[in-house]
Amino acid sequence: MESGDPLVSAEWLIKNFDAPDVRVLDATYFADFTNPPETGRQAWARGHIPGATHFDIDHVADDSSPYPHMLPDAVKFSSRIRKLGVGDGNRIVVYDQNRFFASARVWWMLRVMGHTDVHVLDGGLAAWVAAGGGLEDMPPIVSERHFTPRVRSDLVMDTAGLEKSVGKARLSIIDARPDGRFFGRVREPREGLKSGHIPGSVNLPGSALTTEDGHMKPASKLAELFKDPMGPTVTTCGSGVTAAITALALARLGNWDVAVYDGSWTEWASDSSRPIATEA
Repeated sequence: MESGDPLVSAEWLIKNFDAPDVRVLDATYFADFTNPPETGRQAWARGHIPGATHFDIDHVADDSSPYPHMLPDAVKFSSRIRKLGVGDGNRIVVYDQNRFFASARVWWMLRVMGHTDVHVLDGGLAAWVAAGGGLEDMPPIVSERHFTPRVRSDLVMDTAGLEKSVGKARLSIIDARPDGRFFGRVREPREGLKSGHIPGSVNLPGSALTTEDGHMKPASKLAELFKDPMGPTVTTCGSGVTAAITALALARLGNWDVAVYDGSWTEWASDSSRPIATEA
């Protein structure tokens, strides 16, 4: 059973960096649809924590899906993660260079595949550098390891399941998009999608969970943001990335069983027959 804090500090990582079972993954990803500054891999190549391999959520994904970076099956996930030098028995630390944007997604993916000893670096690469950690710009030498998937399907919500769950009394559906998109006041960044939200869902933007310097807020502050942090919960966003930050925050409060709606708003709003709400 998972417990404790799903995040580790830069100081912890520096202290434990040379432990033989520790593996570090750089999950940097940029989702600017119009003018991305660079790709996550380019950012990783420019400078990363020594030994860190780059986990690309668009590469470790279901290529057959029409929706972006959807969770792949266990066979594909295992094949890709082995090539990153990650396997059974590793303590995994995931970070990114864009606050918690994709590191939380990778944390969730690894847990879906049954790996429980995985944490997110609080504050990301900036915190590592601020704590005195060094960088390298050369790819590490990687030895493949065996990865045994033990899929936790309860951590994944699909559209069919969500349609059945909407309106259930105790289920919380938390949408991590900015409020303008949630209430239909701002256009969605993906062409052709209406803005609005899943009926019955509540809005808690992912940005509300973090501090100005890119750390996650302490548990005492996070607890003030959730009505029922320990209740059954599904998180959603634009495409299943920011939603994982909400799941990470709830794990920090002790709720490790939060499901992420993988297709999120991109999938929900792609079918005009599905209900869309815009009211508070």
